[in-house]
Amino acid sequence: MDEESADKHELFLTLFTANEAAIRAFVRRLVPTRQDTADVMQGITLVLWRKFDQLDDRDGFRKWAFRVARYESLGWLRDKGRDRHVLSEDLLHLVAEEATRDESWLAAQRDALDQCLEKLPQPNRQLVLAAYAPEAEIQQVAQRSGRTVGAFYQWLHRIRLQLVECTRRTLGTEGLS
Repeated sequence: MDEESADKHELFLTLFTANEAAIRAFVRRLVPTRQDTADVMQGITLVLWRKFDQLDDRDGFRKWAFRVARYESLGWLRDKGRDRHVLSEDLLHLVAEEATRDESWLAAQRDALDQCLEKLPQPNRQLVLAAYAPEAEIQQVAQRSGRTVGAFYQWLHRIRLQLVECTRRTLGTEGLS
């Protein structure tokens, strides 16, 4: 791989990984299951990579990626249209438009929550993240915290209330509430 190709690859990976969670969340709102989301995301990633040279404004990667994700998701749903569990195309377009509008608000909420999590003392932050990790077992996390499962759930509830209030304050100071 020559240096120009390596730079292009590195830039793509940097932009894609910075936006992948948001793109995945967007697709998840459009397709029926998590497995469907994984399947659609594979196609989206390939299209983004193949068409990356066509992106003029690197700062517009996220918007461009969402547009690609929308078309790929709708195409996937159209192809699955024979399945009686798939929504009508008009309704899918409506959901896609709403998901696109909601994305900036959801991104602001995620950023605010990240800021609030950073404000927690390190041991508390680690326990909260452990409780919400994929495949987390609350009994083990509670034991690690030195609490019973019931006491851990109560503690976690209080921390969540603090995070909700902090997130609201953060969004309020940014004029987004």
